[in-house]
Amino acid sequence: MTDLINDLRSLNVLVLHRRDADCDDLVQQISRIGCNVETVWPLPETLPTNVDVVFVEIKESVPPGMQRLFQDGAMTRPTLIGIIGYENPSVLLGLLDLNVQTVLSKPLRAFGVMSSILMARRIWRQRREDLTNLEKLRLKLENIQIVTEAKFILMRHHGINESEAYKVIRTHAMSRRTSTREIANAIINADGLLNNFQLKK
Repeated sequence: MTDLINDLRSLNVLVLHRRDADCDDLVQQISRIGCNVETVWPLPETLPTNVDVVFVEIKESVPPGMQRLFQDGAMTRPTLIGIIGYENPSVLLGLLDLNVQTVLSKPLRAFGVMSSILMARRIWRQRREDLTNLEKLRLKLENIQIVTEAKFILMRHHGINESEAYKVIRTHAMSRRTSTREIANAIINADGLLNNFQLKK
C-alpha cells in the first residue's frame, strides 16, 4: 500500500463546497499535501475530467444535481469524501446514498485531511478490485455453463461421453485459434437452428 502514499501528490482533487472559511482551510491543507486542487460552487453539470478525489458537503438532503454527478458505477467515478457539519438521519442517509468512502466533520482541521484521503483511496481501490474479481468469476461461471451445454449437445448427438465431448471442443478451438467458449457458442447456435428447422418441416 506504499504506492497509495506515493501517489498522494499526483492526485487531482475537487472540492464541491461554497466558498467560506471551511472551504479555504480545506483547499489550503490539500495544497500543502501536494495535490492538485480545484474548488467549484455551485454544483457543475458535469465533473471536470481526470478528477481522482472529490470532497463534497452533505446537508439535510442530497440535491438531484449531486446525485447525477456521481451516478456512474464504482469502476468509473472518483473517490468521494463527505463533509458534514452535524449528524442526523437525513445527513447520514445522504452519506449512504452517495456511497462516500469516508467522512470529515466540521469544523475542519488540518489534522486528518491527509489520512482521510489515504483511507478513502484505499477503500475505493479495494472496491474496484473486488468488482473486477467478481466480474472475472461471473465470466468464468458463464463460460463453464456455455461449454457444459455444448458438451451435452455433442454427447446427445454423437453418443460420446463428457470427456470426449470436451476434447472435441478444445481440439476445434485450438485448430481455429479461438476460445472454447466461441466453439461452444457455435455448437449451441447450430443445435438451435437445427431444432428450429426440424420444427418447421
